[in-house]
Amino acid sequence: MAGGKKLTREEELLLQDFSRNVTTKSSALFYGNAFIVSAIPIWVFWRIHQMDLFQSAILFGVMTLVSTWLVAFAYKNVKFVLKHKVAQQREEAVSKEVMRKLTEADNKKMPRKEKDERILWKKNEVADYEATTFAIFYNNSLYLMLVLIASFFILKSFDPNINYILSVGLAGGLLALLSTGQR
Repeated sequence: MAGGKKLTREEELLLQDFSRNVTTKSSALFYGNAFIVSAIPIWVFWRIHQMDLFQSAILFGVMTLVSTWLVAFAYKNVKFVLKHKVAQQREEAVSKEVMRKLTEADNKKMPRKEKDERILWKKNEVADYEATTFAIFYNNSLYLMLVLIASFFILKSFDPNINYILSVGLAGGLLALLSTGQR
């Protein structure tokens, strides 16, 4: 920090809530979901495009890993943008809920600063959860739609191997690109 001033634990927690970094739990959730959704096109190309599963295993593995990273990147970006919007929208409802849960005795004894901290903590918890679930839903839907449109309409006349590489690569890349915009 400039001037050698140390941050307090409170300030560190506040900064953590507004950073792009995600918790280990969120990261594991993102990469797990991204891997599952990135593996779905394997079934489409194996069953519908008639690609041999064993001959194309290396291709499937590499492209699934690349796509997993791109989709997880998109999850993180969308969650970051949405978290603050959700927090603003839910602030009043969360405040009412926290104040309602406090007993009358707690409400009189507790200082205003502690009440505000509880409200802020709960608001961030709710916003984090809602932003995470919506980011996963939104990006999964968009990714699968892009893969299907690319493979069945745009690249239908290409060789299945090339179709798979381009469909999965372009869908993941476009998803990652779209996630960097400010909504």
